[in-house]
Amino acid sequence: MLDSTPGIDHWGDIAVIAVYFLAVLAVGVWSLCRPNRGSVKSYFLAGRDMKWFPVGASLFSSNIGSEHFVGLAGTGAAAGIAMVIYEWSSMFLVICLAWVFLPVYVSSGVYTLPEYMAKRFGGTRLRIYLSCLSLILYIVTKLAVSIYAGALFINLALGWDMYLSIAGLLCITGFYTILGGLAAVIYTDTLQTVIMTIGAVILAVISFDKIGGYNQLQHRYAVATPSVYNNKSASCGKPRDDAFHIFRDPLSSDNPWPGLLLQSSLGCVWYWCCDQVIVQRSLAAKNLSHAKAGSILAGYLKLTPLFFMVFPGMISRALYPDMIACVDPDTCEKYCENPVGCSNVAYPKLVLELMPIGLRGLLMAVMLSAIMSSLTSIFNSASTLFTMDLWRRMRTSASERELLIVGRLFVLLMCGVAILWIPMVRSSQGGQLFNYIQAVQGYLGTPIGALFIMAILWKRMNEAGAFYGIMTGHLCGVARMAIDFAFPAPGCDEKDTRPKILSAVHYTYFGSISIVVTVAAIIIFSYTARAPEESELYGVTWWTKVDNVRKNEEEEEEGNIGNGIEMKSMDGQSDEVPEVRAEDNSYDSDREGDCHHCFDKICGIPDPGKKLDAAPDITVDQRRAFLREDSRWQTILNINAAIGFAVVAFLIGYYK
Repeated sequence: MLDSTPGIDHWGDIAVIAVYFLAVLAVGVWSLCRPNRGSVKSYFLAGRDMKWFPVGASLFSSNIGSEHFVGLAGTGAAAGIAMVIYEWSSMFLVICLAWVFLPVYVSSGVYTLPEYMAKRFGGTRLRIYLSCLSLILYIVTKLAVSIYAGALFINLALGWDMYLSIAGLLCITGFYTILGGLAAVIYTDTLQTVIMTIGAVILAVISFDKIGGYNQLQHRYAVATPSVYNNKSASCGKPRDDAFHIFRDPLSSDNPWPGLLLQSSLGCVWYWCCDQVIVQRSLAAKNLSHAKAGSILAGYLKLTPLFFMVFPGMISRALYPDMIACVDPDTCEKYCENPVGCSNVAYPKLVLELMPIGLRGLLMAVMLSAIMSSLTSIFNSASTLFTMDLWRRMRTSASERELLIVGRLFVLLMCGVAILWIPMVRSSQGGQLFNYIQAVQGYLGTPIGALFIMAILWKRMNEAGAFYGIMTGHLCGVARMAIDFAFPAPGCDEKDTRPKILSAVHYTYFGSISIVVTVAAIIIFSYTARAPEESELYGVTWWTKVDNVRKNEEEEEEGNIGNGIEMKSMDGQSDEVPEVRAEDNSYDSDREGDCHHCFDKICGIPDPGKKLDAAPDITVDQRRAFLREDSRWQTILNINAAIGFAVVAFLIGYYK
């Protein structure tokens, strides 16, 4: 626990936290009572009936996790506002998701994004590779980071052992994720978004009042240096001169502006448009208009982190420079048990020092909201990927009951693996959590974004180009990431002895290079194999998405649509997705005990004797209903999207 930092020990704070937990658990239990919870579509896509507000709230809270309150505020404390460009560019990307990517995903009738790749190109290797890679990315960039950041805050506030804090987090979040599915996640995300917003606004107001306003923040941050240096020079603890600017020197700065702009836009296409955690929320929308409105809401909410996270982090440094800006390893170890630096505790320190009793408990609840919303989103999306893309292929005769059980059990496995990765998270990227996230996503996620862009927009692309293109991009990314972990960045006043690929090429520039390499490889390898036929492109590209619905309508009228989905690979071989097998109805209730039956009911696992839908495929009628838009609302949504772009352009211009 931080020296001289007050903890959460007053009954008023504890009461607020207890009420919060009861509210979240009540929402989770309520979701257990929904009808049709024991089906694949209901568990993984929330019955596809979510309206725009919960969709937008879930998009926002799934992204804004504890790593933002801890990591983004910490980056602000250490280096200023430059990293906020990742938040603002999300307005453009989340709108691209709803306007460009989502119609294609829905038109192809998929549950998961690797499944889309299988429908686009045929074959199995690309789908299996992307599923496995996505699960790895969830662990190293999402799950481990969220668990670590949340446990760090609980450790500081309550004095609990970090791993005991982790166990408590996983027990509560796993409860309603495993039992309730995506609907439980989205409904609790909506509640948590409201709590996060209210709490963050309150802390921002109190923080600015404490420091004396924006002008005082600029002045006091500029002189916020630690008093203890030991063997370090005074320049090590000095704030950056360009801390309040986004556009920094393209060669010598910590965040060169050309690389930052490219990586925060094109480099993050994977996260916002091709990542199961995010896209699954939009797939659960009632129709395309609700998905678009939810995206606009999420985009506007993403404009707020500068004011509610970055500036409070900078205020924390200005108020407590010895702790937040520490540069001496022994001093940092004393304050936050991390010799690399203590910038990650900027936000928790502010909460525990400035908030009055009751409100301090509310902000603790805000942090718990961020932690739990991130964890539940990752749990549900990862179980969807594993169950629908991997297990269903290993077990071709799997019943719907088996798929639901496997999806829930896989959540437990992910937790254990993520905990083992946490030590790597603590020490990487100079102890700045947000930099670690962006670096790893740049190495592994950027090529995925390039792959999906090409798949949706370039009809000539084939399976050979897709597979060998993504493999080329990832070989480069894995090589860079391995070197990055093997040669950590030098501390202040230390000579940089790293290889030139690290010291001379910033990770944001490397992300841009990765896009070029991946696209070039896709084009080259695509021309080594035959082009896909028009009949193979129905519904799986931007240019053919409407044709898919028309073609399927004709086939349905002729009675040609079966329960399985047959796809031709580029070599002409058929690749059929296994059907979900209905259980044998000859079930004898006496075979199972009452406890077993009760467990199934609580977990939403269907009765083996109950008639199940033989196929979980999204029907043609559902696709048509989703894609149909009212012209008036379409115009309103387009205008709102344009306004969002204008607001982002103004903010970037103002803080350039």
